[in-house]
Amino acid sequence: MSSALLLTLSTAALAADAHKVLRVAFSAPETGFDPAKVSDVYSSAVTESVFDTLLGYDYLARPARLVPNVLTAMPEVSADGKVYTFHLQRGIHFAPDPVFKGKKRELTAADFAYSIKRLADPAVGSPSSYLVTGKFVGLDALVKKAKGRLDYNAPVAGIATPDRYTLRLTLTAPQPALPYIPAMPTLGAVAREVIEAYGNNTHAHPVGTGPYMLREWKPGNHISLVANPNFRKVVFHYRPGADPLDQRIAREMNGKTMPQIGRVEISVIQEEQPMWLAFRSGDLDMGGIPQPVVRQALILDPKNPWRVALKPALQQKGVRLLRSLDEEITYFPFNMQDPVVGGYGKDKIALRRAIAMAFNTDDTILNIRRNQAVKAQYLIPDNVAGHNPRFRAAVPYNPALANALLDRFGYRFGPDGKRRQPDGRPLVVDFITGPTAVDKQWNEYWQQAFDAIKVRVNFRVMQWNEQGKTLRDCQYGMAGAAWLADYPDGDNFVQLLYGKNVGDSNLACYRSPRFDKLYEAAARAPDGSARNQLYDQMNKVFMADTPWVLGETRFRNLLVQRWVQGAKPHPQLMSMWRYLDIVGR
Repeated sequence: MSSALLLTLSTAALAADAHKVLRVAFSAPETGFDPAKVSDVYSSAVTESVFDTLLGYDYLARPARLVPNVLTAMPEVSADGKVYTFHLQRGIHFAPDPVFKGKKRELTAADFAYSIKRLADPAVGSPSSYLVTGKFVGLDALVKKAKGRLDYNAPVAGIATPDRYTLRLTLTAPQPALPYIPAMPTLGAVAREVIEAYGNNTHAHPVGTGPYMLREWKPGNHISLVANPNFRKVVFHYRPGADPLDQRIAREMNGKTMPQIGRVEISVIQEEQPMWLAFRSGDLDMGGIPQPVVRQALILDPKNPWRVALKPALQQKGVRLLRSLDEEITYFPFNMQDPVVGGYGKDKIALRRAIAMAFNTDDTILNIRRNQAVKAQYLIPDNVAGHNPRFRAAVPYNPALANALLDRFGYRFGPDGKRRQPDGRPLVVDFITGPTAVDKQWNEYWQQAFDAIKVRVNFRVMQWNEQGKTLRDCQYGMAGAAWLADYPDGDNFVQLLYGKNVGDSNLACYRSPRFDKLYEAAARAPDGSARNQLYDQMNKVFMADTPWVLGETRFRNLLVQRWVQGAKPHPQLMSMWRYLDIVGR
């Protein structure tokens, strides 16, 4: 396994080269840059670059490995696994901002304590509150006392700062997955005075201690980042193993300071063809391969999705392909509170299962994904602790059986030839979708599925960044979703169906006492066979209730131009901009 090390010094950082500009694109609009208020991958890619977390990841190591970020060492953990003590480096400063009135503002333990509490503040309404709810001694009690807004001055036993540079977190019970949470972008440190100064406009004023700062933001169109002049000095000092890519990155980057690139220009390009043309013309420095052009870029083996090669024309231009199977699942949640598809009665379960059986995931993998995905069969994907490769949780494609199931549970045909609910009321499934060409492709396949079982569907179109709130508010029937691992542990995936996470990450609005009991037991158990047995039971409960249609896990095909150095996609990091250099454009 390769190993990488970043040597961090307390002296001021050398300025990045302002003439080096990295040009990238998002395929969907961001939602803002307040780390406590965003959870989408696009916004998080920016907050990850602006704000610092306590822990980070070894950039080269696979499997992913945690390392100190703004700490002097990895946290100290008590014998009972309940107390974590973090010691911060001194001399780390926030990016310049008018709120600081010309003075350098040092990062302290109190900033992290404040940032953790913000996730629980009802006034913030964080979509990531599940990360802290029920975990820290005294925090839930403080939330219950909150009358519209949390009292940040009130002491919380589980979130203590014994001195300016020490943060002590005390858990209500051992949480083996806890070490990963301080590495998530949503736990990036914010300064309280900045948050209070900008009030309801914190999305547009991210101020952190990370390598970049926001220069300009045109929502849904363009984002411009510039190197933070106050960023501490970090020198690349990789120690690669046998992996040729790691060895190349070490040759390219060792001895340089972070960041090398002075500006990051991010365009929002929702349609895939324009994004591909921008990369082919050199207007983008790196990017994924849009689904419609996969066969233009790659030589595929139709029998083996793991075997691909870059087309010679791209190789001749010096373009490089970086490829991996993502630690993710895609899925189609049913809103379990919806009067049509929701509920736990046998007739409702039969409807959801019939819809799942009518949808041909193999066809969409072949024709939409261009065979660049594998079918998901478990709530926890491959390469994540807790995955069971032998389990089969996906409902098999079988329209005939789907129709028989609906017949059995009273979904009879009306005069129009479409099925009605068992009580005779009209049956129309509300389906949230997006406005892009690829969304329309997915709609066509779903229309075929609903036609096969003679059920009406209404596709309700809205922008991607608007869909999140609709789903978290449980105001929909069906939708498409994906979850990329925040951390490489099964807990991060099974929590998507935990009842207490409704309104946050539990988009299915699913509440099952049996599932919740299993989840709570698994959350306290270390990785191993005992926890894996609990995960298997949770998957069986999931199969019985069918709150989702399982989708697939996608391959990540990243193309980088010849002048980009240091690139290696990481399964947990949303962006790699700080690790890159541009030479010989």
